[in-house]
Amino acid sequence: METVSFDSHGTRCEGWYLPALNDEMTTSRGRPCVVMAHGFGATRDAGLLPFAERFAAAGMDVLVFDYRGFGTSDGTRRQDVDHRRHREDYHSAIAWARKRKGVDASRIAVWGSSYSGGHVVAVAAQDQRVAAVISQGAAMDGLAALFLLRETAGSGKVLAMTAAGLKDLGRALTRRAPAMLPITGEVGSSAVIAAPGAFEGYQAIMGPTFRNEMSARGVLRIARNRPVLAAKKVSCPMFVVVAEADNVAPVKSVYEVAKRVRRSEVLSFPCGHFDIYLGDIFEKSATEQTEFLRRVLS
Repeated sequence: METVSFDSHGTRCEGWYLPALNDEMTTSRGRPCVVMAHGFGATRDAGLLPFAERFAAAGMDVLVFDYRGFGTSDGTRRQDVDHRRHREDYHSAIAWARKRKGVDASRIAVWGSSYSGGHVVAVAAQDQRVAAVISQGAAMDGLAALFLLRETAGSGKVLAMTAAGLKDLGRALTRRAPAMLPITGEVGSSAVIAAPGAFEGYQAIMGPTFRNEMSARGVLRIARNRPVLAAKKVSCPMFVVVAEADNVAPVKSVYEVAKRVRRSEVLSFPCGHFDIYLGDIFEKSATEQTEFLRRVLS
């Protein structure tokens, strides 16, 4: 595994590059490559490497990267969850991977989980050269997620988050340091993600570079993050992993995306949002994801 970096809109993003461990999927044009990043405020050292290692063992190169302002990537806007910038970083990572020696530029797959499970839908809709998509436990509709939050935590929670976001936006306009919110916390806390089990779920997978804070202005963007609206433009094969008991990302929106993408496959588990990273569910899911990539990228 090699630590690499690439430019995204003038800022250095850092990642890990895992070369294929065999030539099973190599052709005269090179090897396929899977581009991966994480979800809401998370970093690449938070449960992604086991998936990446499976893909590399099957004969694919893998690039796992941190967004600008997160983890070990550069960027003066630290801890700013912005789906638009995250998608830009995906596009930059894909462009870098396509130029990598030994990579078949026509066989680039994108992989996302949770918040980035939605990003990869939007990215593939924008870049018709993307060859395959894997999306697990995805946040496909930010507006629906806010409605779910209102149902589970009450309108007061949504109003408090909005007030914190507006306060932080005011600080940005007056060039003051951001006002921060915890990304995750116990039920009833001020954290953005405080559904039952969420704090424990984050703790189970987060790596050493994760910081449990975000610029509060980021919550004002959630309702505008709606990959479901781009789904019909995805032309490549897509593999969707559904956590049926997900209390963070609305499951109905995930199925709506799968319905709108013409070439989609769905794998469902009776589990929660964070269970897909660990144990038997991870083993089964990683195996099925790898077989999907073998099939569509061969």
